[in-house]
Amino acid sequence: MSDLQHLLGYREPIFNAPMAGAAGGALAAAVSQAGGVGMIGVSGSPKTEWIKEQVGHVADLETSWGVGFMAWSLEADLSPLESFLEFSPSLVSLSFGDVTRSAALAHEAGVLTAMQIGNAAELERAMEDDIDIIIARGGEGGGHGRNESATLPLLQLATAQHTKPVVAAGGIGTAHGVAAALTAGAQAAWVGTRFLSASESLGHENFKSAVRQAGMDDTTYTRAFDIAQQLAWPAEFGGRALRNEFSETHDDLTSWEATPELRDEMLQARAEARANMAPVYAGQAVQFVQAPQTAAEVVTELAGFRQILRDTASRFA
Repeated sequence: MSDLQHLLGYREPIFNAPMAGAAGGALAAAVSQAGGVGMIGVSGSPKTEWIKEQVGHVADLETSWGVGFMAWSLEADLSPLESFLEFSPSLVSLSFGDVTRSAALAHEAGVLTAMQIGNAAELERAMEDDIDIIIARGGEGGGHGRNESATLPLLQLATAQHTKPVVAAGGIGTAHGVAAALTAGAQAAWVGTRFLSASESLGHENFKSAVRQAGMDDTTYTRAFDIAQQLAWPAEFGGRALRNEFSETHDDLTSWEATPELRDEMLQARAEARANMAPVYAGQAVQFVQAPQTAAEVVTELAGFRQILRDTASRFA
């Protein structure tokens, strides 16, 4: 049993990524009940009612569950983290910005902390005592993060420290992907895109359909959606999303203005789930999302890594 498995008690080394807008309490509960570790993704300013609703799905679980935050949004207001800590999550993921205050708060509550890294400098920060678990995310991954390293080189660097448990993230969408991550030294796989279309996902059916119809070549790494919405995301963290009409005409290099009118139009597109304009964050593993599934079905499919590892071992025995 790995150190991380001992700490969290999971049967399957599968975490769902805490994708804000998609990974709510229902998805987290389904993943945890299927033997993995379910994660709730928190947006910048969640309402108290929303927090209570999501926690209602996981509060009575006998298995581990966690919650993920954008560190930059917590720098000004720690109250969302404080609210979730009242319900004793097993794990808090803190990424994208200065994690110092939020990590200290989580540790004071006796909760494990994880930090997503996307380059060597972030790995160095994650080696400090306030971080327990390292999430090594390559640029193949969907949603926000750095685009400086692919998953495999970053994972090799992160696991070489032999001190803290490492979870691999970015582009993992099949049992073969999980097997590769575990063989490379990860103690679990952090999977986002495969769960976007799950029946328990909070995403609108329009977005789920767009994900199912997309292939590996249909994603782009861009800040255009954040700029259009005038969001406070730090410039070093773009996002990998499905290409659409907006991203094709408003890339990071073309000269265009983020006007209040454009912001309102983008917010309206998100509210109406118009995938031709609104961001649909997904990674290159979107290739492997081809049909509606439950979260448990996804976990079961990914758990096929055991036979793959056995077959591989027998070939090179």
